[in-house]
Amino acid sequence: MPLGSDPSALLRIGCGSGFSGDRLDAPGPVADALIASGGPAALMLEVLGERTLALAQRERLHKPEAGFEPALLDLLRPILGRCAAAGIPIVTNGGAANPRGAAMAALHLARELGLPALRVAVVEGDDIRGTGALSDLDPWEGDAGAVLEPERVIAANVYLGAAPITEALRRGADLVITGRCSDPALALGPMLAHFGWSETDWDRLAAGTMAGHLLECGAQVTGGYFADPGVKDIPSMATLGFPIAEIGADGAVLITKPENTGGRVDRRSVTEQLLYELHDPAAYLTPDVVLDITGVAITEEAPDRVRLAGARGHPRPERLKATVSLPGGWLGEGEISYAGPNARARAELAGRTLLERLRHLGLEGQARLDLIGVVSVFDGDGGALREANATSPGDVRLRLAFASESRAAAERAAREVLSLYCCGPAGGGGVRSRVTDRIRTLSFLVPRARLAPRVTLLSLEDAA
Repeated sequence: MPLGSDPSALLRIGCGSGFSGDRLDAPGPVADALIASGGPAALMLEVLGERTLALAQRERLHKPEAGFEPALLDLLRPILGRCAAAGIPIVTNGGAANPRGAAMAALHLARELGLPALRVAVVEGDDIRGTGALSDLDPWEGDAGAVLEPERVIAANVYLGAAPITEALRRGADLVITGRCSDPALALGPMLAHFGWSETDWDRLAAGTMAGHLLECGAQVTGGYFADPGVKDIPSMATLGFPIAEIGADGAVLITKPENTGGRVDRRSVTEQLLYELHDPAAYLTPDVVLDITGVAITEEAPDRVRLAGARGHPRPERLKATVSLPGGWLGEGEISYAGPNARARAELAGRTLLERLRHLGLEGQARLDLIGVVSVFDGDGGALREANATSPGDVRLRLAFASESRAAAERAAREVLSLYCCGPAGGGGVRSRVTDRIRTLSFLVPRARLAPRVTLLSLEDAA
């Protein structure tokens, strides 16, 4: 049943990907469940993070036709024809830095699959590089005092809302490809297209945004990132089912997953995901609505079926968040393992040797040492936790990270780890090293009036 043909009908929205790098076979079972339901449905593929987008912009600088999600066609290939035949649109932010390029690639895939009537919508307008929208912006609260340098910008993308996605679906798109938009908008767009909710019906927009927020990280809400053995046990992690939201015309929300898949949807897993990334549960800012979840009730109706009610909405903000990426210098990294008796002492000697070598060479930059296997994740650059922790594991991996504005300095620092093979101490092995250019991200607020999102509908003729 096409979206909008019966606005009173329950709408199912499935999520087949929670980030760039997610399981490539995940969309299949979700698509199967949506098709089997026989009712109106949409499938979202969320693949875009802030760092992912910056990397995509950098890639496009070197290869103009690139810059979209590398795995997009692999995700689409098994499901595109089946979803199109069932009238289930697919919505994805896999366009990243190049939504139009992603659309062209998808249309070539459609030709390969024998889908001549496929309609692909491109949503653009999030990329504000080289526009007046970049001028005189206030930094986001976490980046207070940051100064924007337009001439050094690698990427500058605003979080768009659901309206362009809704427009694309109302114009008959089978596949909608966006760049940067808010993650919940991938689900809210189909809801608006189906139910016809007013853009100022704040409580329904809040309910839809809440549903999109629960879906956006894929298997995180069905037990994946939730799992903790002996504390939060989750069955069949290798076959995790990805989530499906069942949405009513009144904004009712129920979270479930395909039958006969691994994982679990319960009150705890849903609660964890509901609170994920919320800086203020009473005022979660999105481009479409300010979401308040403080009055939400969460009820387990049946196994793997959890209902939520009570979301409240407030008028959308007049300024939208933009992520601006700038060059961040170079990072040289090297790792080496030490094992057996006295392993920690030998690793610490290697670390001291590396720091002395960096000083001896006069390399300009900032060094950090980690003893992976003792303490690393929560330690600061000064190593205070490492010094306070006296454990002596049977094996330990030493990591040197050296940040510098000079690529040559970063390369030389990483090479020093390799030199430990013969320069000691004893028993080191398994060296790996690399040098990468770093990206620094800052967040700014862009007045909504400066933006001009646009939707273009493409067909196979456009990809000839």
